[in-house]
Amino acid sequence: MPISPGYGERGPRQFDSRQTKRTGEVLSIATSEVVTVPPTTTIMGAIKTMTHYGFSRLPITDAGTNRLTGFVTSVDIVDFLGGGLRHNLLTEKHKGNIFTAINADISDIMSTKLTYISDKSSINDALKLMYEKNVGGLPIVDEDTRIKAIVTEEDFTRMAAGQETGISVEACMSENVVTAPAQTTIEKMTRMIIQKGFRRMPVVQDGVLIGLVTASDIMKYMGSGEAFEKVVTGDISEVMAQPIKTLIKKDLVSTERKVDLGTAARKMVDNRIGCLPVMDKGSLVGILTERDFVRALAENKGILP
Repeated sequence: MPISPGYGERGPRQFDSRQTKRTGEVLSIATSEVVTVPPTTTIMGAIKTMTHYGFSRLPITDAGTNRLTGFVTSVDIVDFLGGGLRHNLLTEKHKGNIFTAINADISDIMSTKLTYISDKSSINDALKLMYEKNVGGLPIVDEDTRIKAIVTEEDFTRMAAGQETGISVEACMSENVVTAPAQTTIEKMTRMIIQKGFRRMPVVQDGVLIGLVTASDIMKYMGSGEAFEKVVTGDISEVMAQPIKTLIKKDLVSTERKVDLGTAARKMVDNRIGCLPVMDKGSLVGILTERDFVRALAENKGILP
């Protein structure tokens, strides 16, 4: 039930495991305890909620009926803070005053063009819709559009985790990887995320991969600690001028080309990460993301009948 908080080339593929052949109700793999906030929640309140729970997406629901009204993601937040189309709200409506802007309602920047699925839908229905619409998560609603649960790319990654799929990482990874130097400012990084449509970017120093930075990392940085204090006092320029390497908090976890997709999925699930750099003899040759698992499952007709 929903919770209102207080604060390459891709050819045919075939998975042999019976475990992946599930056509049951999508609710069987979805998260039922969904955190939601009303449209009147402030932008900063939404950032704090997402940071607290470690979410990259947050459903917005009517406080009285719990009907789904919108959705906001970490990329939307970065867009707002870092110079995308939503940033125009800050510069035009709020005259560049960050304090006023972050205390505006989340409804100002949330997306109302929603993609959701019925609570009677199958796992295959959800998979197909996420693949076709290229979205990272689907709210699951009843006949009155009241939110019941949410299914995400992570749920489908779990379906592949630990299985012998017979598919190598290199068959699914993205090979054209854009990297950013470690001294790139957070401000420049936010613009790169918005302009290039990325949610994450590998960071290199002296030609060596040292980690990854995601839109969620930037959002969490803005919503906690000293950075938060600077944001609310309006000194956002100092916050945005920090190098992105300061956002790297985890040790680098990677995989290799020939590793089975199921093994890579298990590594992602166990480490609670949404992507893996793919390395070959110490060099970055690709990146594997949760979205690649959705694609692999959807393109293989034999996985979910």
